[in-house]
Amino acid sequence: MRKDVRILLVGEPKVGKTSLIMSLVSEEFPDEVPLRAEEITIPADVTPERVPTHIVDYSEAEQSEEQLYQEISKANVICIVYSVNNKKSIEKVTSHWIPLINDRTDKDSRVPLILVGNKSDLVEHSSMETILPIMNQYQDIETCVECSAKNLKNISELFYYAQKAVLHPTGPLYCPEEKELKSSCIKSLTRIFKVSDLDNDGILNDNELNFFQRTCFNTPLAPQALEDVKNVVRRNMTDGVKDNGLTLKGFLFLHTLFIQRGRHETTWTVLRRFGYDDDLELTQEYLFPLIKIPPDCTTELNHNAYLFLQSVFDKHDKDRDCALSPEEVKDLFKVFPYVPWGPDVNNTVCTNDQGWITYQGYLSQWTLTTYLDVQRSLEYLGYLGYSIIYEQESQAAAITVTRNKRIDLQKKQTQRSVFRCNVLGERGSGKTGFLQAFLGRNLQRQKRIREDHKSLYAISTSYVYGQEKYLLLHEVMPDFDFLSDADLSCDVVCLVYDINNPSSFEYCAKVYKQYFIDSKTPCVVIAAKSDLHEVRQHYSLSAYEFCRKHKLHPPQPFTCNTTEAPNKDLYTRLTTMAMYPHSRPCCVCACNKCTYCLCQNFLKLELLRSIKAQLRRVIFNRFSYTNLRLALFLLLLHVFTFC
Repeated sequence: MRKDVRILLVGEPKVGKTSLIMSLVSEEFPDEVPLRAEEITIPADVTPERVPTHIVDYSEAEQSEEQLYQEISKANVICIVYSVNNKKSIEKVTSHWIPLINDRTDKDSRVPLILVGNKSDLVEHSSMETILPIMNQYQDIETCVECSAKNLKNISELFYYAQKAVLHPTGPLYCPEEKELKSSCIKSLTRIFKVSDLDNDGILNDNELNFFQRTCFNTPLAPQALEDVKNVVRRNMTDGVKDNGLTLKGFLFLHTLFIQRGRHETTWTVLRRFGYDDDLELTQEYLFPLIKIPPDCTTELNHNAYLFLQSVFDKHDKDRDCALSPEEVKDLFKVFPYVPWGPDVNNTVCTNDQGWITYQGYLSQWTLTTYLDVQRSLEYLGYLGYSIIYEQESQAAAITVTRNKRIDLQKKQTQRSVFRCNVLGERGSGKTGFLQAFLGRNLQRQKRIREDHKSLYAISTSYVYGQEKYLLLHEVMPDFDFLSDADLSCDVVCLVYDINNPSSFEYCAKVYKQYFIDSKTPCVVIAAKSDLHEVRQHYSLSAYEFCRKHKLHPPQPFTCNTTEAPNKDLYTRLTTMAMYPHSRPCCVCACNKCTYCLCQNFLKLELLRSIKAQLRRVIFNRFSYTNLRLALFLLLLHVFTFC
């Protein structure tokens, strides 16, 4: 809602503009009336809408036309005052004042007008018969008020209606000629209905109506009041109430009724609570709340956000198959002004055999959006009504900003849940296959993916020591000379080469030496297409020798040319390396059969603790040759493990 309201009074001389203002302020008719009243400000706490109101007078005797034009451009609402006992002043409303105001305002942002018939104390008849045709002719006229500055009749009402015309305008909501809601209003109220329909059955039941009432007006409806509302709808339309709940048609009818009865503020309260501005557009403040993200920090969804998204999924998964069909996805995005997901999303996250996004894939896509573009994630949550349903100040409450990565390295632990792995390699080395294999797709399934539906990202869950984490794979385009900061900023790096292509490894070696040799980012070399014959690389060192020289893990064999879904052990290793980047390989061997080096240090510590505990038990037991032999064995095992 506006922070203040500026009301301008115009009209012919001697119609009583100044008297109206002075009667409002002093609550009595002035004995002496100046040519023009000074601008006054009514504090917010004494106005019905709790908004500061500025009242400006215009005097032809004291002000120029240029000053009048300036005041018109600054006004939020204009009261055209006429005298009910002066026909000439009434004629001037249409012949002079309305054309002058329209000429000085933009067609798309017309100022609301209020016709004010003053000096009603001087006549016994009403001027409404003359004024009604004028009101019907000009859509900008909000209402007409007859008042008397002398008797203080309708003075407060006049300025209340003026304030209301600004804060709760009729124009964007209702078309008086057709006596129905405007299309933009219907669109906004339809979104509000769908957000409030928590079980997505097309009906607002009593619980949902009460939640809606409490959300918008801070008070629930009594059971009898609920029945009264539904009875009003039943009497006026046949399909407004269904299964004792309010349908969309019934919901729209109620708002039409509010507006027709002059209760625009009811509809506007609902619209503003759901984020709409005076033009029925969702405000920037609602869609993009402020959120500070320091350098080297990432953004993730918190527990409440995942619970909310789970409820949204359940709400639209009507066949309960734990996947969203194209129709269900379309229904989910009906509260959006556009469809946010393209066909590439189906190749970014896990899908079922029909190619529909699964529950896991759905949450993964939200996680990806939040990580890569938190502003877009905030916008999407705004369309879904997160802050309203979870009664938060804004959807920024759904976001966790992780601590600086340097602190994680210092403390050798992290609270993050999403880890980024950039995948680099020469064109044709198998990067895309590596990404798609993470989503459980073998080579046969990958061949069915259309070229224009491919994605440079793949995200899914991975379990490390029983903890569920998200691993985000990003395929970096192989332009060696133009690797950006985003291409280099990640938690772990995969250097992919094709073992069947003799020139493939050279690119990986150059990228590592150029960008990562002095970096603290863990790197892994992936020997892709390991089902094919391995050929000698043209590079001066073999991949294994290169890894040994630079103290990297030996090349990890990988293939997606399998009958079943590809093995995911390698992705678990990558996630583990991202979680514990301070760990280094404790050995470099060519066998690829030893326990994963990164886990060795952890396993050693656990084994050492176990051996020491057993040694203590043996030493403190009664002496025997058996115990002595066991003690020597454990001591040797301790030394071997330590080495």
